[in-house]
Amino acid sequence: QVQLVESGGGLVQPGGSLKLSCEASGINVAHFSISTVRWYRQAPGKEREWVATRTTSGGITDYADSVKGRFTISRNDAKRTMYLQMDDLKPEDTAVYYCYMRLYRSTTEYWGQGTQVTVSS
Repeated sequence: QVQLVESGGGLVQPGGSLKLSCEASGINVAHFSISTVRWYRQAPGKEREWVATRTTSGGITDYADSVKGRFTISRNDAKRTMYLQMDDLKPEDTAVYYCYMRLYRSTTEYWGQGTQVTVSS
């Protein structure tokens, strides 16, 4: 059974940085390496929104306009782990952040449990 486990959330002051991690279990390295990974977030009272996508290593990377230039999505396939480096954080970045994985050429999707990020002084 595939599971995604996130870590790295917390409280940070405006202008600060956090790095989220999401480790996949129940999937081998070969399959993970060709899966598409994404980060989403959901702020209180708002719908879940897409934040960033990374296809395969060396593949396509894309970001929502609201985070472009401040957030970086990356992956370490050998560790079956995806990351979201968040810099210059703003109060409007406060949300629960979710990692997501879609298997190659498949509609099968997996979600992490979510990790809270709070940006406040």
